[in-house]
Amino acid sequence: MTVVLELQSALRSELKDPFGPVSTDTAAVLDAAGDPLVTVGDIVTYHTLDAGRVPDLAFVDERTERVAVDDEVSDGIEDDRFDRVRAIENPPGTLTAALLDALTDALATDERTLVRVDGEEDLAALPAIAAAPDGASVCYGQPGEGVVHVTVGAESRDRVVDLLGRMDGDPPRAFDALGVDPE
Repeated sequence: MTVVLELQSALRSELKDPFGPVSTDTAAVLDAAGDPLVTVGDIVTYHTLDAGRVPDLAFVDERTERVAVDDEVSDGIEDDRFDRVRAIENPPGTLTAALLDALTDALATDERTLVRVDGEEDLAALPAIAAAPDGASVCYGQPGEGVVHVTVGAESRDRVVDLLGRMDGDPPRAFDALGVDPE
């Protein structure tokens, strides 16, 4: 397992401000969602599936707020609802080569992909926003508040690329893997 980027504690406060509007109404979020739809987190993915939409790409780790999700959530994220399932390792607070590869591979296909993460998937929203096409939607959970819906565009991408570029590790390798020009 190769860690490409690691979030240092000095940048954690920048993740507290959501990258888009926060909602508790899954149906309204899905009505406004573009294609492809990327979900990050078990609760967001579960509610998306429960509302009748299969994300084009979903990242789950069977945890929410650092505790195991309940059986209803775990059982509700069924592998057979997706065309492909990948299993990767990604330690907390990092972005590994495997996560970046799974992300770019999934975005390059029309197959709905579920990525099961051993470790933590929380930061996957960042490279998803950086790599997804304009108009795509990236949805992730904001603890205690609801789901954040990011419509990918120049403003959200620039904010994420700036953040990724300041993370510890090898930002040029991450940008190359994501096909993103940081300039």
